[in-house]
Order: sequence, then structure tokens, then C-alpha cells
Amino acid sequence: MALFHFPSQVNERAARLVAVGVVLTLTLALVSNVHWLVAVVAFGFLLRVAWGPKVSPLGRIAVALAGELWEQRPVSGAPKRFAQAVGVGFSAVASVLLFTGHVVFGWSLVGVLVAFASLEAGAGFCAGCFVYARLQARGWLPADACVDCAPKPNSGSAPDAV
Repeated sequence: MALFHFPSQVNERAARLVAVGVVLTLTLALVSNVHWLVAVVAFGFLLRVAWGPKVSPLGRIAVALAGELWEQRPVSGAPKRFAQAVGVGFSAVASVLLFTGHVVFGWSLVGVLVAFASLEAGAGFCAGCFVYARLQARGWLPADACVDCAPKPNSGSAPDAV
């Protein structure tokens, strides 16, 4: 396995299960006021960005469980990696804020993460993937970075979700 390898395709259903795990963990952290759980979530996001689901305990569980429960639904990996990177940023900043006493701002960021992870888990809407497609449509990401996200000829826009 190459260092920092992320798969070109991921199982969308496993990604949704990861989102369920993120929602449950962050909700537990919020209701029990346990700051270090937010740091654990940040570390999990970091593992998934760097190596995909193979190194992340939550990712491994989600891949195995999704494979047992449902048929695979492959989607492009690049937008999912981007979404995980956004999760790293939000959860890392939230952790720093919580550990430095800025709890209102820290828990607010956790709330944003819970909201977007809930959209992924429940409705299959990946906000990070949506943003990724828009960045690619504007030419800020290479057209070949995600062929599923690239604007279709003469359409002028990217798909709504990956």
C-alpha cells in the first residue's frame, strides 16, 4: 500500500455508515461534554484522509458492515477524501477551541459537523462532495480529478451530488 493512498472509488454505503459513527460520537461528546472525543473524531478523519478506510477503525467497521448489509454502491473517492479533509479541519479547530476554553465556538463547530454528517448518513447528501464538484466546475480542481464530478459537455454545471 502506497503511503497516503486513498481509493479512487469508495462504497457510498460505507461512507454513510462512517457518517453515522461521526454523528453518534460527536453527539455523545456534546451531550456528555467530553472534549477529547472531538479530538478522537479529528484523528479518525485524518486517518481516512491519509489512507482511506483501511487504517481508520471506524472506516474498517463501516466497510465490513456495509459489505454484509448491502450491495456495493461505488462512487468517486476524490470528493469523499475532500469531505474527510473538511471534517479534519472542522473537528481539529473545534478540538483546539474546546481545549483552550472557547467552548461555545468549539461546540458550535461540532454542531455544524453533526448537521452535515447527519445529511450524509440520512439523506446521502455529501456537502463536501457538493463543494468539490462546484470547485471542479469552476476550474479550481483539475477536470480529471473526478470524472463523475466534471461538468458534462454543454451543460455548464456539475452534478448535484457524488
